[in-house]
Amino acid sequence: MNGQQGAAEISYTGIIGQEPLIAPTFAGIPCTKVRRGIAGSANESRAMQFNEAFKLALQSLWANKLRSILTLIGVVMGVASVIMVVTLVNGANKYVSTKLTGYGADIFTIARSGATFSADDYLRYQKRKIIRMEDYEAVRDNCTECSDVGAAILGSGTVAYNRQTSKKTDLRGYTWNMPALHSIDIALGRGFTPADVDRATHNAIIGYDIVDNMMSNEDPLGKEIRVNGVPYSVIGVGERLGKTLGQSQDNWVLVPITTYQQTYGTNDSVKIYARSTGNAEAMERAKDEARVLMRIRRHDAPGADDDFTMETNDTFLDIWKQISTLFTWVVLGIASISLVVGGIVIMNIMLVSVTERTREIGVRKALGARQRDVLLQFLIESATMSLVGGAIGVFCGVGVAKLITLLTSWPASVPAWAIFLGLLLAGSVGIFFGVYPASKAAKLDPITALRAEL
Repeated sequence: MNGQQGAAEISYTGIIGQEPLIAPTFAGIPCTKVRRGIAGSANESRAMQFNEAFKLALQSLWANKLRSILTLIGVVMGVASVIMVVTLVNGANKYVSTKLTGYGADIFTIARSGATFSADDYLRYQKRKIIRMEDYEAVRDNCTECSDVGAAILGSGTVAYNRQTSKKTDLRGYTWNMPALHSIDIALGRGFTPADVDRATHNAIIGYDIVDNMMSNEDPLGKEIRVNGVPYSVIGVGERLGKTLGQSQDNWVLVPITTYQQTYGTNDSVKIYARSTGNAEAMERAKDEARVLMRIRRHDAPGADDDFTMETNDTFLDIWKQISTLFTWVVLGIASISLVVGGIVIMNIMLVSVTERTREIGVRKALGARQRDVLLQFLIESATMSLVGGAIGVFCGVGVAKLITLLTSWPASVPAWAIFLGLLLAGSVGIFFGVYPASKAAKLDPITALRAEL
């Protein structure tokens, strides 16, 4: 009797080729198939083991739906955050790049101050002398490498027409050529002429927000509007510019720069716009020439820093990329916390699974499974769970990004690499946090595991 029992035990391990009288099953798979798989080629064995572990993981997720949702919610939130941020930032980068390119790569600006990132920068800029119309005229008349030079003063105000008002409207004092330098095309009427600037006329060019909100059923040309209580006659309407990062670009009024200074005084600093005559080399020559002219007028000492800021579209684009990159890393850092929490939850659930399936592990080892086979099985299950959460997170992240675009007009663009990044992060979390439970399962003693209670 003992000999028959020993023969039966040996036949189950696959050491001899005798078929057992009663073929037990493991996870729905006959042990005879497991034995033949072990005796077969290594590639077939690995493929069968991978498929088995993958099916077991999906069955476990489906059989315990609530537990699966609670287990994967951290991974879903982490991956969704990554996808959403990358999608929104990528869309914004493309949109801002397109808008800045539209202003012309051959244009540079001269201003009293530049982008401010600290209190020290702000205080340093406030100590500088303002740029006046005389500085603009000096660059305009003496910069031989500049094909066109304009000036602008930027402010804000309240626009009134009949009984309707529009608050926080951009009010810009322009030289007659500034609309072309600032890529503003005239859709209705006409632009400014040199006579408008010379005579300081009360003519104005308006954006489409004012037309839509205050003159929807009327021809805007020739109508009188009041900006901060000062009357202006509308002579033109600019083409629609749409929104940038959810902010309308059509809520503005242009007036001649001389009219602006007569109304509000000459203590506002002028911003100079200049276009070079040709390629990148001509651009550098124009900037150098304008810099020399400005340093002479502002009496900058040799070797001292410029008492003004000179910028190009590339400068603005670099500043935006710095801001967006910082924002991305901050949010990704927050998202990584969700991924770590999700990984810890997965590790906890896998440890519970090892405890629940101790006897099953013992049967596998009794049938000839090696430590690395059990280790691989639990790693595949852990990675499968996290990948399912990652896939859900990808869909949620893209969906939230598209919803934000619909609600705020914030541009969104989904790069293919972001999807692969999200799935890679999810899979990596599953493997990393599944190593300990898998190692614990692989090191179980088969005799002790077989004695475990069901």
